[in-house]
Amino acid sequence: MQNNLIFLQDILLHTPVPTAVYYTDDLVISFANPAMRNLWNMDEQVIGEKFADIIVDFEKDLISEKILGVIKTGIPFLASDRKLDILINGIWKPIFYNYNFTPLRNEKGIIYGVVQTCTEVTKLHEATNQIVNSDEMLSMAIDACGMGTYEIDVITNRIKISANFKKLLSIESEITVDAVLAKLHPDDQQLQKKAHKDALENGIVCYEARILQKNNSEKWIKIFGKIIKNEKGDPSTILGIVQDIQEQKEFEVELKRKIEESTLELRRSNDDLLHFANVVSHDLQEPVRKIKIFSDFLKNEIADQLPDRSLMHLNKIAHSANRMQCIIEGLLAYSTIDKSTQPVEKIFLNDLLENIKTDLELLIKEKGAILIIKDLPEIEGAPILIQQLFYNLIQNALKFTKADLPPRLIITSAIKNIDSIESIEISVKDNGIGLDPIYAEKIFAAFERLHSKDEYEGNGIGLALCRKIIDRHNGTIMAKGEKENGAEFIVTLPLKQNSKNI
Repeated sequence: MQNNLIFLQDILLHTPVPTAVYYTDDLVISFANPAMRNLWNMDEQVIGEKFADIIVDFEKDLISEKILGVIKTGIPFLASDRKLDILINGIWKPIFYNYNFTPLRNEKGIIYGVVQTCTEVTKLHEATNQIVNSDEMLSMAIDACGMGTYEIDVITNRIKISANFKKLLSIESEITVDAVLAKLHPDDQQLQKKAHKDALENGIVCYEARILQKNNSEKWIKIFGKIIKNEKGDPSTILGIVQDIQEQKEFEVELKRKIEESTLELRRSNDDLLHFANVVSHDLQEPVRKIKIFSDFLKNEIADQLPDRSLMHLNKIAHSANRMQCIIEGLLAYSTIDKSTQPVEKIFLNDLLENIKTDLELLIKEKGAILIIKDLPEIEGAPILIQQLFYNLIQNALKFTKADLPPRLIITSAIKNIDSIESIEISVKDNGIGLDPIYAEKIFAAFERLHSKDEYEGNGIGLALCRKIIDRHNGTIMAKGEKENGAEFIVTLPLKQNSKNI
């Protein structure tokens, strides 16, 4: 028996749980283990002292009363989450405990004292406060966003909702799942069924629907929820939110209307501009043609009678007329390329480039140009447009050459898979005057010139036409180069087109 008492006392002395025993109505401390003495900030001399004399706490009278109540009634008392300021390393810190007072009885059942144990719950207190604060902040955020929350018990089909949910759906009757579903627009109820069916696979409920209001008007809402499963993996609860998106939908409708109006206006303006360019181009061709003809007549008839200065003026008139005709023809081509569709046909690029070499034979011979063309594949496209594309690129390379160096043009190709589409990448590389990289995109703009008309002839439309033709064929074109070190044009085109016309 004596050994058992020693063993029990040894356990109490070494347990980390603060423990104390109070005797008689005076609450004399008969035992306090080191953990309790540390809590009180006392040493062993506290044994034999009265509880009321050693406790420095504004609630000590209340605690004493509770202990005495346990002695008198024999009913244990528990005080939960009680704050106690403890001196730790010279600093008073708030620590939270659960107090437990249990009566001690002798062999006759008479209460002779009370044992107190304390369990520190500071971390639990802080965690609880964090949860409460988080819940409060979440609730405030949801309310501020005009959202409503809901919770559906999948087993019982019972639903719990927030005040905002009820307000959003304008429900005044008893809240049931059926009552909520009845508010959905008949045309949108299938959306709800599909969303919940899909949720059984992916765990997420998400859809937009209209709800019917008292005045038979409609309001758009967005429903988002998540299925919670039990320990067996079966759906047990659906937690979610409902958001009023009426203003968003109205904004989308208005935005769509404005885009359609702007698109229509832009299309009308573009058509007017193209029509104007077309008409002007046609109307200007005849007077320019006559200027050329009659200036040639005049030159042939009296050239030998004119002084050199007058002959120079006639030559300038002829030169300007030729340039204007070139500009008009380019403008006409640029304005009409989008007007008509072209049939898609098989194009043998090797044959096409040979035809272009024939067309440019005199210029190639005049400049002593060398054209190296590697074997090219067959593609699909509009032959007349692809012909124009490579004609412009080759002519462009032959135009911007160095005065002291014969032009050298290399055309190569490679088959590539671009965005899962089998395509050809064609490189047209020259050794001409080159290209400043900062103008690599600018040169594709209509009427854009990097050099004066006196240096190099042209209408500033050739590369813009190339870009249009490439766009029609769902391809890309880009320019690379360095000043005085040649230029390279890289064209990518699908080997096959998706439609029969372009």
